[in-house]
Amino acid sequence: MTTISKADLTDIPELVALINSAYRGDGSKQGWTTEAELLKGSQRIDVESIQKNMEIPKAVFLKCLNEEGQIIGTVYLEQKDKKIYLGMLSVSPGLQGRGTGKQLLAAADQYAKDLDCPILYMTVISVREELITWYERHGYAKTGEKIPFRPEEKFGIPTQPLEFAVLEKTIY
Repeated sequence: MTTISKADLTDIPELVALINSAYRGDGSKQGWTTEAELLKGSQRIDVESIQKNMEIPKAVFLKCLNEEGQIIGTVYLEQKDKKIYLGMLSVSPGLQGRGTGKQLLAAADQYAKDLDCPILYMTVISVREELITWYERHGYAKTGEKIPFRPEEKFGIPTQPLEFAVLEKTIY
């Protein structure tokens, strides 16, 4: 049985480790959400960045805990007007495909409803077709909008030209 709740400052080290393991490095290749072939570098996020995001007044990280109290999944949500930005959905690579991501998406939907925000949106690297398809199966749709990928050297160097696709979901 897993539980989902709001993360706090004490969770930052575990969140950093989880997010980085889900997207970068050899360990991320155990799962299907890896960006390791698209971006050189083992770091997707750092302590400073997560702390900065937690300090945003209308932002939250939700965490999914397993029975032992370990964080096995997380998602970042930030209210922007009447929309919720969803980012950094991460599940431990060895546990992907078991429903944790779906639980976090459902929690994000509920969070948006609680704030009376009918739309959730996200950006996904446009060449990540398998990931985009997964989000489409969960109600998201491509908007047609593309955003340039502006890499930060400390978070990885692209191995090819990249851009983001914007996806949206209306929940009510």
